[in-house]
Amino acid sequence: MAMWAGRFSKEIDPAVNDFNSSVSFDSRMYRQDIKGSVAHAVMLGEQGIIDKTESERIVSGLEGILDDIESGKLAFDPNAEDIHMFVEQVLTERLGDTGKRLHTARSRNDQVALDIKYYLKDECDEIMRLTYELIETLITTAEQHYDTVMPGYTHLQRAQPVTFAHHIMAYAQMLTRDLGRLSDCKKRMDTMPLGSCALAGTTYPLNRKRTAELLGFGDITYNSLDGVSDRDHCIELASAISILMMHLSRFSEEMIMWCSWEFKFIELDDAYSTGSSIMPQKKNPDVTELIRGKTGRVYGDLMTLLSMMKNLPLAYNKDMQEDKEAIFDACDTVKLCLSTFTPMFSTMTVLKENMRKAAARGFINATDCADYLVKKGMPFRDAYKITGTLVARCIKLDTTLEELPLAEYKKLSPVFEEDVYKAISLDECVMNRNVDGGPAPEAVARQIERLRSVLGGFEIGD
Repeated sequence: MAMWAGRFSKEIDPAVNDFNSSVSFDSRMYRQDIKGSVAHAVMLGEQGIIDKTESERIVSGLEGILDDIESGKLAFDPNAEDIHMFVEQVLTERLGDTGKRLHTARSRNDQVALDIKYYLKDECDEIMRLTYELIETLITTAEQHYDTVMPGYTHLQRAQPVTFAHHIMAYAQMLTRDLGRLSDCKKRMDTMPLGSCALAGTTYPLNRKRTAELLGFGDITYNSLDGVSDRDHCIELASAISILMMHLSRFSEEMIMWCSWEFKFIELDDAYSTGSSIMPQKKNPDVTELIRGKTGRVYGDLMTLLSMMKNLPLAYNKDMQEDKEAIFDACDTVKLCLSTFTPMFSTMTVLKENMRKAAARGFINATDCADYLVKKGMPFRDAYKITGTLVARCIKLDTTLEELPLAEYKKLSPVFEEDVYKAISLDECVMNRNVDGGPAPEAVARQIERLRSVLGGFEIGD
């Protein structure tokens, strides 16, 4: 019989029980649920709300249940309504009336609110750790490619010369902002809701801050209605994960292009590629394609949470049970993607010569040619027009700006001299962009130094 059955005259319909049950997915929070109950029992004993001896027996009983679950001795009951009722039921079976005292001065409403926050704090740490590892991998790779020239793009058209180091450090910057969002999210969920009870607190003399201290929370919630009906932390974390997945998806899209024969800038290791069932020549970047696809799945999780909460009156409603599958899926998905992307990236081969050849054939030094004229005193718009005419001339002659004879330059302006060839060389174009944030090797090195300092400021739990 259900523990809440006193009000009812008959058993719940088995189909309704299956529909109502959440133990199949919330059982993953067993550790947080048991630790939360231990802290609650300790506080109840210290406050004299229950006898100290019974408090100690409850703590011992809960620790035994935790040990038995983790050793495999105790299996979850699929007929249990949720993990909270399962643990309390087993405790009562083992301790009798003493076990029944655990639920004094709390409700499942504040209990589940505690468990999900407690669980997601740990998830934040793990996602941050994996993100940090990817950023470190990007930095290590960038340090090996300060001088690897490649074309930078706008509109998927070759635009200006950059380096591979500069390009991948753009993603390192994005991921570092993701770390910041995850860190902020964890700080805002670091409030302990236990003691809010069903919605209106309790008449028992709880010491909520003591419970928060025992559980490692920075503070308590200060409104009992908000304490049990808040799911902001789930939505905020799903949002932060969605943005992180968007960055991984953009990166994956570029890697998919770079792997193609049309680009051939990189080659993925065989361990992170697949073949075709019919075309023996194929080497497919399935990992990156799956990450790109799974990004939409995570967006769906975020929309589930937003849609679920948008019209709920205070305080707790059963709709809120739907928070767990969505946020658990978002967390599981981003962890899977990060843990796969990092070794895939670290084991790929960078085809430096192909990158440089692509840079050499795209007139990506045209802006530098215009800048050359500006530095000689010409207005930029005039320099722009002359350079555009030179590019059109090169296309007609099937040549490049570097190979175009000086006589052709002088037909358009007498300002051009032999030094124009140095000004438009790819290496010179990159080296001269030494402004902070630019692609010059020295600028990228400064960027990395600063980013390492920023990364050192993040606190990531074990």
